[in-house]
Amino acid sequence: MTWDVIVIGVGGMGSAVAYQLAMRGCKVLALEQYNIPHDLGSSHGVNRMIRLAYAEDPRYVPMVRRSYKLWRELGRKVREQLLFITGGVDAGAEDSWIIQGSLKSCVEHNLTFDLLTSDELHRRFPGFRLPKRMVALYQPQGGFVLSERSIVAHVSLALELGAEVHAREEVLRWEVRGSKVLVETNRARYTASRLVITAGPWAGKVIKSLNGVVKAERQVLLWVQPKRPELFRMGAFPVFYMQDGQEKFYGMPPYGIPGFKFGMYNHLHEQVDPNNMDRECHPNDEQVLRARIRKNFPEANGPTVAMKTCLFENTSDEHFILDRHPEFSQVSIAAGFSGHGFKFCPVVGEIMADLALDGGSKLFDLSLFKMERFAGNG
Repeated sequence: MTWDVIVIGVGGMGSAVAYQLAMRGCKVLALEQYNIPHDLGSSHGVNRMIRLAYAEDPRYVPMVRRSYKLWRELGRKVREQLLFITGGVDAGAEDSWIIQGSLKSCVEHNLTFDLLTSDELHRRFPGFRLPKRMVALYQPQGGFVLSERSIVAHVSLALELGAEVHAREEVLRWEVRGSKVLVETNRARYTASRLVITAGPWAGKVIKSLNGVVKAERQVLLWVQPKRPELFRMGAFPVFYMQDGQEKFYGMPPYGIPGFKFGMYNHLHEQVDPNNMDRECHPNDEQVLRARIRKNFPEANGPTVAMKTCLFENTSDEHFILDRHPEFSQVSIAAGFSGHGFKFCPVVGEIMADLALDGGSKLFDLSLFKMERFAGNG
């Protein structure tokens, strides 16, 4: 049997790609080396932040707008709420990257926002204790999406549409022969007209040209029981992304796990092999996060509820790769989501289906995401 498209990796992105391709009538085979869902990659830990005031680049804003629409549609189709609106805060010094970038996106795309002093932020959300040198940009449409549940939703709908999904099947190699792509796993060999690779932190292992370009990094998430739960509950506390000097932090109100969720971007700057990383959480992991909670969220600094490791898949410029393979037009690649990609899963699903079937996106300029920007770096 020859498939129309094979998808390698069925995490947040791959599940959305499989669903979008199945919706278009393709014969789809999706291959995942672990369970669906699993807690060994980048798409677990209950939820992920979503925000419109996008400091990374204003060009992301139309994509995330589309994602909001698609998240709501996905939730309606599976009759489950996947998107939760809490409001969102970006905080930092007035001249910081996060504040200036968020303001630029808000102004360029006419987004509703409030710019608050640290005292104004504390009055509105008393759980925050930021130094006076910081300001905060509040955007009411910030919130979070459920990560594992979203993967289950995309896979369930893809299966209903006729896709075939294989878990616990590791891809050993792939190659292009003429107009076909051959994929060999630890179970079988498959042939397809097109291949989409959404391998997450394993991208550098699956795609030789991305070895050294997309780098896996160990992260740690911490959930703590607030001393004053009423300040951090859903409805009283927003999601946030905060920059203090070179350090960046994020957090969310309790949901799914009964604690305030907190993390630090580039936690201990640990580049790792995703097959052999340390997946245990240690006292020094907690100490790094506790120090910031004590400083800026003292009423949240109660007992530990849970800790989990996860992985970032970083590019050097922290922008995504959404492109066709430079040598093989039959192969499309989504990679390098750098710790801020999950919110885009449904729109990346659309984009990658367009790339695989039509060679380009129908809705978005993808020049920011071309692989050619890393030429000579691998």
